[in-house]
Amino acid sequence: MIEVVDLHKSFGENKVLNGASLTIERGGTLVIIGKSGCGKSVLIKHVVGLLVPDSGYVMVEGKKVHEMKTPELYDLRKKFGFLFQGSALFDSMTIAENVMFPLKMFTKQSKSEMEDRVDFVLKRVNLIDAHNKMPSEASGGMQKRVAIARAIVNKPKYLFCDEPNSGLDPKTAIIIDNLIQEITDEYQIITVINSHDMNSVMEIGEKIVFLKDGLKAWEGSKDNIFKTDNKAVTDFVYSSELMKKVRQMYIEEKK
Repeated sequence: MIEVVDLHKSFGENKVLNGASLTIERGGTLVIIGKSGCGKSVLIKHVVGLLVPDSGYVMVEGKKVHEMKTPELYDLRKKFGFLFQGSALFDSMTIAENVMFPLKMFTKQSKSEMEDRVDFVLKRVNLIDAHNKMPSEASGGMQKRVAIARAIVNKPKYLFCDEPNSGLDPKTAIIIDNLIQEITDEYQIITVINSHDMNSVMEIGEKIVFLKDGLKAWEGSKDNIFKTDNKAVTDFVYSSELMKKVRQMYIEEKK
């Protein structure tokens, strides 16, 4: 379990987190939504130990992250998988080498063991014959699937996804959403997604947290989000015509 307690963080005069608190429990998908600059990415960087809070704390499995010594933090990060916004593949490595990278960093497996694991996860994301391709030879959707394979290759307990559908067409975005959801269910991991894409939220958001001005301003399910009278949430959710239509369909179905 991950607990974020009264987290504060400023960069100079810019106060990004202003007392954010939330609990992330094992199993299922949590989607954190909110406008740009609301603190979504900064919150996740605290969870993985990339930032130290001004006050408050993040506790992972009963230990405060910012109090961990380097060896403890290293061991904790072995349990994390990351899916970065731009996939963040290494241009000079083949797809297989990209996926193998966390195994080389965090395990002492033999080369054959690592190759077997890479084969397994690439098959899991439906990339069977892509091992020797370079990232530049792959489409955006294919690169994202490689990034997912790399994120799960070390069998993480926690998967963090930063805007996983950024730059993808709607059809490919749905494929990536479904793949993330399948992996979450299959491996019973904690998946945390930062997103502003309401289509993704409604597709895979089992639990939703809305951040505003560095605080948790709302929390609930994708069904609850249509019922809330929180104006900040409704203004964000119904900023597109598509979501207005989805809400109307939901209301009509419930009649």
